[in-house]
Amino acid sequence: MQRRQGRVNAGLLLLLYQISQVGLQNIPSVTLGVLALNIFLFLNPVRALPEVCISVKEGFYRKNWQRLLLSPVHHADDWHLYYNMISMLWKGIMLEKKLKSIWFAYIIAVFSVLVGVVYMVLEFMLVKILDDPSYEMNCAVGFSGVLFALKVLNNHYNPGRVSSVLGLQIPSKYACWVELVAIHLISPGTSFAGHLAGILVGLMYTMGPLKKIMKACAGGISSFADPARPRDYYSDFSGATYNNERRPYGFWFPPEQHSEEEIRRQRLRRFERR
Repeated sequence: MQRRQGRVNAGLLLLLYQISQVGLQNIPSVTLGVLALNIFLFLNPVRALPEVCISVKEGFYRKNWQRLLLSPVHHADDWHLYYNMISMLWKGIMLEKKLKSIWFAYIIAVFSVLVGVVYMVLEFMLVKILDDPSYEMNCAVGFSGVLFALKVLNNHYNPGRVSSVLGLQIPSKYACWVELVAIHLISPGTSFAGHLAGILVGLMYTMGPLKKIMKACAGGISSFADPARPRDYYSDFSGATYNNERRPYGFWFPPEQHSEEEIRRQRLRRFERR
């Protein structure tokens, strides 16, 4: 692990200021952990960027699979870190509260790896379609691919919203596609394939089989149950089910169960009172 050269990182300072304005107590635990990890690895990168970035050449041909884990959490400079982590801050606050921390952490881990895999597939397709081997060497770092996937999820769980992209009011379900093109036009050095990979991973989760596969891999552990799916019933240990009525926060108790004999006695008492 190596430290960065000691210079003023305006982007990092602004990021820390923005986090302080939100307040650590207002940032969910997994989101805060992702922010902390990315900041720590920006200040103390595991290796130099050419040794952590992901590409077809490094990831597929040379089988440096550890780059799938390292590339998302390393950034080219302080402003690259700033824009990605500010986006993560707001998306994380909204999604982690919706999905709950354990499932959100699971999503972040899976998306971080899967975006890199899809990125390599897209670059490999460009090599074959355009007959240009230079795409094998396009090496990418940064969390933006994961952020594009999270944007798809956020739009899915919060439909009907309008997003502002370069001053234009765009329906949220189209915003990620407009941003994909806009960012590439404004900053040609960004990875179009990396951002597109994020959108595709997000769609695999919201419209494809990825969500079911993740739930199956979780093995049915209750902590990994998808909290965004509405429940129709509550169950107690006896197997009885109760309609999902609005209940106050905190503990709730299932309706008291009586035997047939007790029910008969209660009916007789009611007749006797009359």
